[in-house]
Amino acid sequence: MTTSLTNPEPQKSRGGIDRRKILGGAAALAASAVTAANAASVAPLGQTGAPTPASEPLPLGPLPGSRYPDTHLEMAKKPSKPSFGGTSGFQAFAGTMAVERVATGFRWAEGPVYFPAGRYVLFSDIPNNRIMRFSEDDGHLSVYRQPSMNSNGNTIDREGRLITCEHAGRRVTRTELDGSITIIADKYNNKRLNSPNDAVVTADGAIWFTDPVYGIGGFYEGIKADQEQDKKNVYRVDPKSGEVKVVVDDFVEPNGLCISPDEKRLYVCDTGFTDGPDNPSHIRVFDLDVAGGKATGSKVFADMPKPSITDGVRCDTEGNVWCSVGWGDTNEDGVRCYTKSGDLLGKVHIPETVANLCFGGQQRNRLYICGSTSLYAVYTSVQGAMKP
Repeated sequence: MTTSLTNPEPQKSRGGIDRRKILGGAAALAASAVTAANAASVAPLGQTGAPTPASEPLPLGPLPGSRYPDTHLEMAKKPSKPSFGGTSGFQAFAGTMAVERVATGFRWAEGPVYFPAGRYVLFSDIPNNRIMRFSEDDGHLSVYRQPSMNSNGNTIDREGRLITCEHAGRRVTRTELDGSITIIADKYNNKRLNSPNDAVVTADGAIWFTDPVYGIGGFYEGIKADQEQDKKNVYRVDPKSGEVKVVVDDFVEPNGLCISPDEKRLYVCDTGFTDGPDNPSHIRVFDLDVAGGKATGSKVFADMPKPSITDGVRCDTEGNVWCSVGWGDTNEDGVRCYTKSGDLLGKVHIPETVANLCFGGQQRNRLYICGSTSLYAVYTSVQGAMKP
């Protein structure tokens, strides 16, 4: 008797059970279990907020009570001979102007960056897992990217590409000119970064970024996870090799950072006060060696009035330092401006906690301010250095 090899008879046990069907069914169940296990291990792309319940939005335009000269601008020291307007000497004063709310409806606005070629500001709405775009030519607000991996700080490199710090991704990325995304840094010493927070780019193309733990502390602004790095560092990514190196390792919580117009100074905020009352709430300044990739000679540049903290920082072309203030006394909510020697020049008062800021506008003289649920703007009498 000949048995066909192309269509063999089913092999059955004495009880008439088809063993091939049993084995096939078991294999299918195993494959299904593996698939389910793999699917369950994939985390969502960060927290995406539920829609905000309908309510009357905050009014746009000049803040209520604005009158020229705008009382939302405060000089630190009154001039001995008052001039017209009474606020000369403080670079925020630009004459017939007022602090304006230009967009609203966010849960926590952060990380603004201005793109001159398109005349728009990109900024993160962290809990809503999106990057927003505000077009200053017509005031149009739109979503630039969602999900954004709970993006926080953003900057622009010297080729006009977006650099983004992502909480949920625990990485720094670059959006290429064709829209694709390149991972710049996500590990150090083969361990995952904490949650990159803010970044700057020096003239040589190196990317410097901070790495506190805020994005892995819970599920609201990222994905809760264990800290793998021993410390909370400031890093530098080499523009040629892509090597990630620690440049400063003694921060409690390194946060916003910027570089001076001549690239000889690096300013970094330490918001360690959020971890305990004895921790710092200040800005530190370092001697910056761009070619050597080093930051040395640390000293405290400016202390914040506790319980307030400063989260973001930028420089103007004169070397003055502008920083956010919030989380403490409501009378301190807003922006502070210091000379490069550390003397307080004045304040811009905002009716919400302020997280970050950047200069923009066609003349680089418009200061954009991320204040909790809204984006604010004010014209200044100086120009932003526009260094990322």
